[in-house]
Amino acid sequence: MRCLVTGATGYLGGRLVPLLLAEGHEVRCLVRDPGKLRDVPWADRVEVVRGDVLDETSVRAATAGVDVVHYLVHSLHQKDFAAIDQRAARTVADCARDNGVRRLVYLGGITPAGDGLSDHLASRAEVGEIFLRSGVPTVVLRAAVVIGSGSASFEMLRYLTERLPAMVTPKWVRNRVQPIAVRDVLHYLVHALDLPPDVNRAFDIGGPDVLTYVEMMRRYARIAGLPKRVIVPVPVLSPRLSSHWINWVTPVPASIARPLVDSLVHEVVRTEHDIDAHLPPPPGGLTGYEQAVELALAKIRNGEVETRWSNASPAGAPSEPLPSDPDWSGGSVYTDVREQRSGASRQAVWRVIEGIGGENGWYSFPLAWAVRGWLDRAVGGVGLRRGRRDPRVLHTGEALDWWRVEEIHHGSLLRLRAEMKVPGQAWLELSVADTSEGSVYRQRAVFIPRGLLGHLYWWAVWPFHGVVFGGMARNILKAAPE
Repeated sequence: MRCLVTGATGYLGGRLVPLLLAEGHEVRCLVRDPGKLRDVPWADRVEVVRGDVLDETSVRAATAGVDVVHYLVHSLHQKDFAAIDQRAARTVADCARDNGVRRLVYLGGITPAGDGLSDHLASRAEVGEIFLRSGVPTVVLRAAVVIGSGSASFEMLRYLTERLPAMVTPKWVRNRVQPIAVRDVLHYLVHALDLPPDVNRAFDIGGPDVLTYVEMMRRYARIAGLPKRVIVPVPVLSPRLSSHWINWVTPVPASIARPLVDSLVHEVVRTEHDIDAHLPPPPGGLTGYEQAVELALAKIRNGEVETRWSNASPAGAPSEPLPSDPDWSGGSVYTDVREQRSGASRQAVWRVIEGIGGENGWYSFPLAWAVRGWLDRAVGGVGLRRGRRDPRVLHTGEALDWWRVEEIHHGSLLRLRAEMKVPGQAWLELSVADTSEGSVYRQRAVFIPRGLLGHLYWWAVWPFHGVVFGGMARNILKAAPE
């Protein structure tokens, strides 16, 4: 079949595409920035088209000639995400119907009974209804917490458990949850294509275990070899307070933590499992919670995390102006440029450049980087805790601590765009070239201020540049063996 995948740069979409290819399907990916898929292993086997699910013209072109649309996008980063998601769903549904698409596949959330749903769950339910009423046969897969290396839900669970041996928790940690392994979610997303054409309905999907969040944390601690966690639930921590607490302790920012926590205020347990009557279960059966955790931790230890929740950048994240040509704005551009020669080869220096960040750090004044990260998280930014997906290899478009990989030319150039809270736009560019004696390393920081506050910010941090950026250049070259 010919499949269109929206959200191919995201956590699940990036894992779904190679599985569809392995099943012999043709795949087209609709993405805002095709450059983000340039470095993925399957890039040359898919058709990549530029577009946005909110833009009818691009969606109409992308849905032309396809049999199935996998819809895997959401707008949790934005305050009015529910309205945005509904408008995008209507656009995709209308274009799919007009172009004769035979099947829509959507991953939503389990919908608890009763009123008072969180905005997150209510939005997911409404998007599912839009697709089911579209006139295109639709399967809505409804899942609770997804357990897999790199998922936002798993990262939240992992960091809370590992970093807090004793914790005071909100009362929602006693609510029941039915987690599902990411491999099982992907199984259903792939094989939804095998459903008969008359199937137009939602299915609850979940793993074999029903646990409270407390039980999930305690079992995680046991599997990870941690001492038993002391967990004391109290009734005073609201979802908003919980999201700020998660923002401080885990890599998941408050903008994402809030809707996730709002959903956990409800018990999210499947009420039916009718999908068994239509599709075979995954080979070997559904994956239990403890096995799912073991698999996720093994991938993290081995550096085999294919995608992460942070792969998808927020909608509207700036990609212009580029630091290579920022003068279009007609305003001030501040730069800090440093260049040093080294007896190390270009390849040796590049290995250090591409391995920067995450557990390897930034090669200068760790305390200054840590303090800046804490300050960023205090005002709702991403801070430094996002780390990196792979300890050695970077791809265009993925997150790297508080940066986003905007451009990478393997072996010569890495350009990072800042996603921290700053009054302006900032980039850091690291490059290396051959010389007759070894190599030359060039480092350039670029800042385009926004208003008076932006100018004041640059001059406030300027005295530290010699220590931070000068030390970075020296230490990167020291780390490269000659």
